[in-house]
Amino acid sequence: MTRLAVLADVHGVMPALEAVLAEKDVRAAHTVVVAGDVVSGPQPREVFDRLKAMGDRVVWVRGNADREAVAMARGTFTGEAPDPVSPWAAGELTAAQVEWLDNLPTTVTFGDVLVCHATPRDDEEVVLVDSPISRWVDVLGGVPDSIRTVVCGHTHMPFVRQVDRRTVVNAGSVGMPYGAPGPSWALVTPEGVQLRRSALDPAKAASQIVQTSSYPGRQQWVDEFLLTNYSDTEALDAFRARAEG
Repeated sequence: MTRLAVLADVHGVMPALEAVLAEKDVRAAHTVVVAGDVVSGPQPREVFDRLKAMGDRVVWVRGNADREAVAMARGTFTGEAPDPVSPWAAGELTAAQVEWLDNLPTTVTFGDVLVCHATPRDDEEVVLVDSPISRWVDVLGGVPDSIRTVVCGHTHMPFVRQVDRRTVVNAGSVGMPYGAPGPSWALVTPEGVQLRRSALDPAKAASQIVQTSSYPGRQQWVDEFLLTNYSDTEALDAFRARAEG
């Protein structure tokens, strides 16, 4: 297995993405895996184009927000939008970008490592670090025995835990991290997994987004997600009901 830098949940935040891409270990990684929810945020085109310009070095996984963005862009989305920024971001995408997102895989494997967005079987399933082991065993029941490490995102909270002799990693979120400030990501090497956080000046990043994004609600967005950091306790409480499936 080669060295992988796993970046989940960028959510259209260019300053956070640039901070992570500038990290020495990300620059040195053979492959950068983008584990879903790439564009649904205040700078969707910029984030997409930055990652696409990196060519084959970036391996993309489709997340639930990417799937929803495709449906919104094509006018086939039903139900209530998850947040105000998602429909706007979907409308900013080009037809080629929408097509690219629509054709992404939901899982990718590198030797004995599988990367997905939420869980290997579902792009919006919620499982938490403290979910019962029986729930985890059920969620991972369809994963081949040859896969020894599963890396995901979706809940924006980084963790590493064991499930029946298998390692489960949540890379956290680049663009909307919960639990602690700063973009979070994971470095996966033959020696193991390391959870990382990158330094980011939230005030400077917020100012950049307000000045460059055309999203009408950009000031409110940066106030809530860049200038505020939700604790792990708050996030776990918010996700608890969805994790009881």
